[in-house]
Amino acid sequence: MSTGEETPDSPADPDAVLDATALIHGAEGAVADDDFIDDSRDLVDIPAVEVISRAAVLLMSAAAEQLGLAASDPDRPEHRDLDQARTLITALAGLLKASLPDLGPHAAAFRDGLQGLQGAFREYSIHPDDPGKGPGE
Repeated sequence: MSTGEETPDSPADPDAVLDATALIHGAEGAVADDDFIDDSRDLVDIPAVEVISRAAVLLMSAAAEQLGLAASDPDRPEHRDLDQARTLITALAGLLKASLPDLGPHAAAFRDGLQGLQGAFREYSIHPDDPGKGPGE
């Protein structure tokens, strides 16, 4: 499925998505997965950008899992569900489109993560969507 060629729209290295997710998780103010729900904070005390960032990271992580990118061998994962991945990528794209101006310095990492997911989706599809017709495009 992979041609071995790397282009901006179709990364041959699925680690790009995982790197973007790690960058966002490691960003100042970001939280680890086990801290995603912190009962000691009221929602009113959480800045909107943090809520949006958490939702985007969750969507990115879920899409990467559905694509099989977290598997030890992403070309032969135990689980890959492109239908679920399409839904998650489309939701992520909508969230980012609406909120990128507010995400400040982290906007580029989110955009890169989305593009990596879109490229991996195209790479793993048996019948890839035409450019501009894939999830979230």
